[in-house]
Amino acid sequence: MPKAAYHVMHPDARTSCVVFASPHSGRDYPWSFLRSTQLDEHSIRTSEDAYVDQLFECVPLFGAPFLKAGAPRAFIDYNRSAEELDPALIEGVRRSVHNPRVASGLGVVPRVVANGRAIYRGKLPLAEAHRRLTRYWQPYHEQMQTLLDQAQQQFGQSILVDCHSMPHEAVDGITRFGARRPDIVLGDRFGASADGGVVDRVEAAFTAAGLSVVRNAPFAGAFITQHYGRPNRGQHAIQIEIDRAIYLDEKAIRPNSDFHEFRKLLRGVIADIALIGQPAIELPTDRPLAAE
Repeated sequence: MPKAAYHVMHPDARTSCVVFASPHSGRDYPWSFLRSTQLDEHSIRTSEDAYVDQLFECVPLFGAPFLKAGAPRAFIDYNRSAEELDPALIEGVRRSVHNPRVASGLGVVPRVVANGRAIYRGKLPLAEAHRRLTRYWQPYHEQMQTLLDQAQQQFGQSILVDCHSMPHEAVDGITRFGARRPDIVLGDRFGASADGGVVDRVEAAFTAAGLSVVRNAPFAGAFITQHYGRPNRGQHAIQIEIDRAIYLDEKAIRPNSDFHEFRKLLRGVIADIALIGQPAIELPTDRPLAAE
């Protein structure tokens, strides 16, 4: 079993209401899990948001916490509802209303990795699925809500930035001829999970760094943005998808030659996003005016 459900990097002082999270970058693949699959150690990683946690590890320097997955996505998917159990994989689960994610094998306990490759040879017991939910999924989401509640209490609002990466070919279908290919896809559930002004500022942080941004196509956000995005309560959730080809050798699943330069660029973006949640500094009204 993976050693931990999650890891949290806390700032020395909380100065921002933004919470950054990476639910798909877990890389703890214990031998007991690998032995239960029919995939090799490389193939099992293909659905992972590889090294996204390293791209965002500077987050605490800007007064915000960073929550990252302890277990890998192929083992448990934190970006799915606990109810998205796959009857084609888990014994004793009844078929219910059609869910395209579950039907494609990408439920809370995934049946496949990238390109539809099956993880297991047969089915898993329902008790095993419940064990993963109890030991990993539930603690991750409890910690997420705790961080958001702390932000609400301290700043009066919270902004969740859910950090992901996407295959380079993911935006092939939305790139117009002659147009610049998107580097970043922001998902706000078409306005349902975050206030438009907040999303505008997140987009501006990326565009100021020279990155091309689109919204909600082909990724509008999944369970996390849907569940935590409550803009009418001052709780905003935005999903970020980064083109993996910018920083990753996708075939080898390792950082490419541009990794460190992109991480440096992203540092400035993270700093700008963290500022969204920092209260304005008000000068005393009785402060004497400087002589002209």
